[in-house]
Parts: sequence; structure tokens; C-alpha cells
Amino acid sequence: MTEEKATPASGSILVVGGGISGLTTALEAAEVGYEVFLVEKNPYLGGRVAQLNQYFPKLCPPTCGLEINFRRIKDNPRIKVLTLAEVEKVDGSPGSYDVAIKVNPRYVNENCTCCGDCAAACQGEVDSDYDFGMRKIKGAYLPFEMAFPSRYVISPEIIGSDDAQRAKEACQYDAVDLAMEAKTLNLNVGSIVWATGWQPYDATKMDNLGFGQYPNIITNMMMERLAAPNGPTTGSIVRPSDDKEPASIAFVQCAGSRDENHLPYCSYICCMASLKQVTYVRERYPEAKIYVFYIDLRTPGYRYERFYEKIKEDENVFLIKGKVAEVSEDPTSKNITVVAENAVTGEKIHQEVEMAVLATGMQPTTATDKLPADLQYNEDGFILNDYEAGGMFGAGCANKPADVVSSNQNATGMALKAIQTLVNR
Repeated sequence: MTEEKATPASGSILVVGGGISGLTTALEAAEVGYEVFLVEKNPYLGGRVAQLNQYFPKLCPPTCGLEINFRRIKDNPRIKVLTLAEVEKVDGSPGSYDVAIKVNPRYVNENCTCCGDCAAACQGEVDSDYDFGMRKIKGAYLPFEMAFPSRYVISPEIIGSDDAQRAKEACQYDAVDLAMEAKTLNLNVGSIVWATGWQPYDATKMDNLGFGQYPNIITNMMMERLAAPNGPTTGSIVRPSDDKEPASIAFVQCAGSRDENHLPYCSYICCMASLKQVTYVRERYPEAKIYVFYIDLRTPGYRYERFYEKIKEDENVFLIKGKVAEVSEDPTSKNITVVAENAVTGEKIHQEVEMAVLATGMQPTTATDKLPADLQYNEDGFILNDYEAGGMFGAGCANKPADVVSSNQNATGMALKAIQTLVNR
């Protein structure tokens, strides 16, 4: 590993995480004149929003909001973007933090024109983390069609293999550099915003819900990728076991949320995410029967309540107040039987469907991977902001469960808090 010393940037702001909250924080600060370093561990910006098919409030595709933000970042010289980068250490105090950042090799330099010759030359494939393992991709790949930076990546899994050499030889622009090494970058910044985002709760931890045991049980984020035009099925919602178009689907709410054995809190987004996904199914399969099993349906705000009311009018959508106790599979048909007690009638329900979707909860990444800084967390792993001390702040879903709109609003506030730290020191 080599080490580089960056030009000290006292009075600048470090934003950790390039999802929607990090993008908003960086842009809000940079566009009023502050220098910003934006650090992202993935080879692309966009975070979870980039993986969605559509998002509220307008049911836009990710390209709708991300493309504008990417252009604003590209056009703003005050923002320095570091992808494949992670913060290793933070020392100092508000107004002056010394930060060590590890930048991992992309194995593709700025000569890349996104021609795709390197991918075409690769013969083997690797799992696509972007698609939650639902498809294979070449070892040289573009994360998604409008990825920023717009540059291919060589998977570390193929480094040292014949495929890596094939990718290098296929590139006529000398963009593939297999000799790239990790390096450490040292920055001095005045404030830090941790926009480290969220991860879906591990559905395999809920033994009674069958994820990982039965192929036709997927998570809500997997459903987003299935419905997305750039997803593993190019937008077709089909059963993983046999690619059949499902005639019936169950949505299992609070899969891990509001459960003292898993996530004790409400994850805020799950109800609306499932209702949105009901519309995905309805658009493709108007006659499909859809069953939504819930504890409480939470639709915060007038616009979300109206969306819910519209869903309720659909005669093929059945909203069942009852927590799912268990699921099972018919080994022949691979259909899923969902078992729940109707909390209104007291009836025990055994509903057979062709596919089930678990609305897994939102867990902050900081719940499993604590950050290398002096931060306080609540019992669930969300960052607690100390506004009196200042200096470092959690934004978006690193701070609390939130949808895209709320994350943007919160990120704007955290940009202001970061600026106030610089102004007041």
C-alpha cells in the first residue's frame, strides 16, 4: 500500500457515503462555497436509491433524481469524489480533523471510454452484489448504465486470472491497469457528515419466514431489482424457481421490524415500499391476486394516505391484519403457504401463493460496522448527533429510518450543521 499526502484543506467538509443523503449534503455545502470531499465505498455513487425501480413521491425511476445530482457534482469543482474509498481513522476535534482514507484499486483508469471491450473479453462471471446475487456479471463491468464515475471496474475476484489479462489486452485505450494498488490519503477537514446509509435486515435470521430455504421467497429490495428495467430479468417479475409469471403474491410486512428478537423499531419505509410494489405487480399482471399481511399499515402524510386508499380500492388486493407466523413450501409446485391469524376475525389463515415478498427492515450499516471515529450510537446502531459539541453528524438513514424525501431534508440540515461548525471555530 502506498501513502499520499493531500493538500491540507482546513475548513473543508468530509461527507462519508455517496447515497442520496451524502449527495445532498455535499451539493448543499459546495454550492454555497465550501470545499467538500465525498467518500464512497462502492465504485459508484447513488447508494440504495440507484437499486430501486421507482421511488416516492412521484414514483420516478432513479435516473430522474440521480442524473441531475451527478451532473451538479461533475460541474462543481469544489467537490472531490473518492469512490472505492473508506475512512480508516479520524483524529482531532471540531474544526480540525485528521482523516486517513483508504482508496482501493479500481484497476481501470481515467482513459476508460465505457466501450465495453474489457467485459466482452472476459469469459467467466461473478455474482452481482448490485442485484443481490440474482444474476452473474462479467468480471469487468459497468455498475449500471448511468453510473458515476462513468468508468468500468475490474472485480478483485478476477485479479491474477486469465480473464483479467484478457480484459487488459482487449482495451485499446490502455485504461485497464492491473498494477493499481490500494493507497492511503490523509485529509484535514473541519467537519464530517456520516451519510453511511442502511442495509436490508438479514432475512435468513428469521427462520420461520423461509428465506434462503425456499427459492420463491424474496426480499423487498430483491423485488425492486426484479421490477427494474436494468435488473436481472429486465423488469419482468417472475418466480426465481422457474421464471413463471406469478398469479398470486403475498407481501409479508414487518419482516424483522417491530420484533424484540430482531429490530425492535418500525423501519418507516416498509409499508409504503410494499404498497408501491403492489403497483408493480398490478401493472404487469392485472388479474394476479395480492395478499398483504400486516401488523399496522403506516402511511405517514396526506400523499401516502391517498396512495394507500387507492390500493384498497383494487378488488384483487387483500389487506389482512395479522402477523405471519410461518411459511412452508409445496415441494412439487414450489408454491408458498403463508400462515397467519387474522387479528380482526380471529381466523387462522393458510394462504397459498406462488411467490412471497418479505418486507425486511431497515438497519443502519453502523449497526454491524462501527465507524472509526468518536461517535455515539443508540441501542439499534443509529448515530446520535451531539449538536452542542458539533463537528461530526449522522445524516439520513445513518441517523434514523427515513424515506428519500425525509433523507434529503435531513441531509440539508446536516450540511448546515457542518457549515456552522466551520463558521463558529
